[in-house]
Amino acid sequence: MTTTASPAVGPSAFYRDDEAVIQSHPLLPGATPPRFGGTDCWDLNGVVHKAPSHASAAIRVLFHDLTPAWNLMARELAMLWLNPRHPAILAAGVHLRADPLAVMTVTQRIGHLRPLAAFGAERGLPPDLRGWNPEDFKAYIAHRQTITEPGSVTNHVQLIKALHQFRAALTCGGLPHDPWPGISTNAVANQPIVPELRTPVIPPETWFPLIRNCWTYIDVFAPDILRAAAHWDELRSRPLTGPDAARRFDTWLADTANTIPTRRARPSETPGPKINISLLARIIGVRPDFFQNSTPHGRWRRKALERLVVNGRTHPGLLPDLAEVSRPDGSRGPWHDSLGPTELQVEQVMLRNACFVFTAALSMMRECELRTITKDALVEHYGSPAVKSTKQKLDPGLPIKHWWITPPVARAIELAGRLSQHDKLVFASVGDRWAGDSFASIAAIDDFINHINRWRHASGLEEIPDGKVTPHMFRRTMAMLTRDFPGSEIAVGMQLKHVTTRALANRVTGSYMDNDPSWARHLDTAIADRRFDRLTELFNADTAGQHIGYGPGADRIREAFAAVRDQAERLRATGQAQRGDIRVEHDLLRRTRISIRFGKLNHCTMNDNDPTGAKCIEDAISPDGHRGPLLDRCQPGRCPNSVVAPEHIPIWTAERSALGRILADGKIAANHRRRIESELQEVDRVLKRSNQ
Repeated sequence: MTTTASPAVGPSAFYRDDEAVIQSHPLLPGATPPRFGGTDCWDLNGVVHKAPSHASAAIRVLFHDLTPAWNLMARELAMLWLNPRHPAILAAGVHLRADPLAVMTVTQRIGHLRPLAAFGAERGLPPDLRGWNPEDFKAYIAHRQTITEPGSVTNHVQLIKALHQFRAALTCGGLPHDPWPGISTNAVANQPIVPELRTPVIPPETWFPLIRNCWTYIDVFAPDILRAAAHWDELRSRPLTGPDAARRFDTWLADTANTIPTRRARPSETPGPKINISLLARIIGVRPDFFQNSTPHGRWRRKALERLVVNGRTHPGLLPDLAEVSRPDGSRGPWHDSLGPTELQVEQVMLRNACFVFTAALSMMRECELRTITKDALVEHYGSPAVKSTKQKLDPGLPIKHWWITPPVARAIELAGRLSQHDKLVFASVGDRWAGDSFASIAAIDDFINHINRWRHASGLEEIPDGKVTPHMFRRTMAMLTRDFPGSEIAVGMQLKHVTTRALANRVTGSYMDNDPSWARHLDTAIADRRFDRLTELFNADTAGQHIGYGPGADRIREAFAAVRDQAERLRATGQAQRGDIRVEHDLLRRTRISIRFGKLNHCTMNDNDPTGAKCIEDAISPDGHRGPLLDRCQPGRCPNSVVAPEHIPIWTAERSALGRILADGKIAANHRRRIESELQEVDRVLKRSNQ
């Protein structure tokens, strides 16, 4: 290790102190960028765009805990990454991509200088980085590898390499040598180019109660919450009278239809519902001090209210007619024991959280994409309901993209938009106490789960087990649940927005869809149950004399069904049947090994143990460990295992009509015409089986 002394720190050789630090990013209206001379913090909130899902600290570039020389170096690095085409940088012979780095990325990279400086101070290394040996940097990275993940170590390696790469644009001269010449950043950190996806799935015992509880909030509780909010707004708009308050109270008291709103007991009070004095004052239209205990009239009025409570003239909170639910103890009652103004604010937040979780779970959108959904985002996209939002990850252009959704998700988004206090954003602050777009997504999920578990004795909601749940885990879980649908990888890649990300996008999508042991048993059971339900429907139709399908595969199914019915009759005739109804056949059907896979275009009866004759595996190489048909090679019109059922006929008929219309157009190229004619022959072959 050498001991080169640190030179005296003067001004930057490349930038003026009064120079704006943002020259390449679009500025927000009225923004005033920080100046290069700021040595403590460059706060870019209100200067450049920040995703609503990010905290304000994410775009504050901090330079504290650095010596003056390191502080200048940090500011010059930040300036370089924020303005890669700055004339001073180009004049120094450093040529970078024209697109600047995201401010949040720059903030993180500059933050990595602090642990590097602290490491040098602990080891007694020179204050000037040029006095460090390559072994010093290697020791630092080895130290980081013991305390952080490989992905984080990569960022530290990248910073050190940048100090060498950009040495000509740094006043201090940077590093004269790369500590790892010719070795990539990922190789140094032992990080693969496409790392293994580490995002866990949400286990089924958490997923199902969480999604069902969200939908209960959206479908059952939301109407009451919105009614209560509207009623409270109306009460607050009423003028509070003074002179005729006593008359108004006497009139209200005399009306037997009026009931007293109650609230939950405070920790310092005895258990049981208490009179909500402030809410009652609003209902009557008097000031809260009208019921003060310190005056004789106030005490008399409170005693009059207490007599009504004894007589049962009460209702919980703002509304007397909340939706009723079944509770864990077997009773039925309103889903909330006291939906007053204070509780209403909490429930509005919980309803927003329920909408957020439900949309995240069923749309596969990233958190940043969810948080930029606007109130006009519900649209139709290629004939299906969709939501549009801004794609931010790996896309500095911030393009507007579309995600297909189901009607329940559209309902959740519309509901969240009604709650939002933001001018444009759907998922933002709710209620009068809060404003703006800020809330922590992970905290919102945790608060929702804790709220459900705390009050489920009244709300009747399902208990949710303890465990980590984050927005990204919803994408991973939903992608995994689609893995068994033909062509799902293409569809999931489109929904995850991996399609145009990079050449290896399909590998990323595939890792999202990888199965998880926690779901294996549940999925196997669910698929088997659904398959048996479909098989039972087919059996009942065949028993009723209905036509169940065409082709050799259908003939084998009919023979198997006939054998089941014959066996059931023999059991009844010999007295061995425990029942005398159709359940005998259904029990036998469950025990009979009938190979069938149900599909949208046809059913497949291929026997995995004896696949002879299956067209899909002829001249094909099956992946290692694969059993069953190769769905992408299915030939419904040729394979003896294919069953074309009556519900499939309209689809094939429509396909024949569509292909016919294309052929009728004389403008298609000859090679396209031959391809369409070939497809039409396959369609005709399928329909010929069904005598269509």
